[in-house]
Amino acid sequence: MKFKFSLTYLLLSILIFLTEVLIATKLADIFFVRAYLGDVIVVMLLYTLVKTFVKMNNERLILGILVFSCIIEFAQYFTIAEKLGFRPGSLMYIVIGNSFSWIDILCYAAGCLLLFFWVKLNPEKEVQTIAD
Repeated sequence: MKFKFSLTYLLLSILIFLTEVLIATKLADIFFVRAYLGDVIVVMLLYTLVKTFVKMNNERLILGILVFSCIIEFAQYFTIAEKLGFRPGSLMYIVIGNSFSWIDILCYAAGCLLLFFWVKLNPEKEVQTIAD
């Protein structure tokens, strides 16, 4: 793993972030999109954010993102946002989340699986990580 800025991944991160904002604000009434698609996409946002600044093994990164996402989801079970003193409706309360769901974990896993297949179907990306 080494520091390496990528404009491509930064632009992808911005695009995915704007998609997440669109889902949360304009598509909130469409249950499937708000409840599931947002969680699938959020792991892709984490992936592109990390790849913006760090060059590392794609598979390890995807696994790390899945583990991180599960940790956050299990922290929601223990109402970590409230225990940290964040008020309902505050930005950090929304970012951390406030309700545990096994479905969310399945959505994170689906997003990571899609990332994994994307990495495998793009051999030039894979070659870059092997050289690390």
